[in-house]
Amino acid sequence: MDFLRWLIEAFNSYITVGSSALLVREVVGNVFGLASALGGIRRKVWAWPVGIIGNIALLTVFLGSIFGHDETANLLGQAGRQIMFIAVSFYGWRRWKASRATGASAVTPRWATGTERISLAVVLVVGTVALTPIFGALGSYEPVWADAWTFVGSMLATYGMAKGLVEFWLIWVIVDVVGVPLLFSAGYYASAFMYLFYGCFTLAGFFIWSNAKNDSKPSIETEMPDPTVKVNA
Repeated sequence: MDFLRWLIEAFNSYITVGSSALLVREVVGNVFGLASALGGIRRKVWAWPVGIIGNIALLTVFLGSIFGHDETANLLGQAGRQIMFIAVSFYGWRRWKASRATGASAVTPRWATGTERISLAVVLVVGTVALTPIFGALGSYEPVWADAWTFVGSMLATYGMAKGLVEFWLIWVIVDVVGVPLLFSAGYYASAFMYLFYGCFTLAGFFIWSNAKNDSKPSIETEMPDPTVKVNA
């Protein structure tokens, strides 16, 4: 019980960096997010559960006042996208693992079709327009459209990763272009700096997946084969 109490207090504490105070669980959540992104570039199945842990931590961050931090802004789009991340991540996790069970070559990166690209663009714009007044009515941080944009874009990027679309990395870039200034203005400096780094990181991921899109070898690793199992020729 003492360890659990210490852990809770540690997650609720702040780290002082210069004149800024960073919430520990915001830093931890973003570290898990970075680890998940690294796994995503290498197309590792463990990227999904690692990302889910980070999403849970960040969900409590962006609903600051609910979790006892009245001095922080509630970003409903950012909080909502953590819930969305968790749901879509379970989908991606199951999809990537299923390739192993079916004996397929796993999810191989591919370019989206013309129809898929148009659909992604339409959903991004229409979704942002539709959610902006809803987030505004719920009291999300201004500018509300930016919060809605990052929510919808993040949903599409995560879905694209699950489907193996190379373009999902570019969707992250346009999410970060809007999301980073929003996080800075709301005082979420750890997340803002992390997503600023993601902006460069996702470009690297885009080129890596672009070069791997025609790879005929298994694209997603789940576990090492058992050396004691003999394979009949």
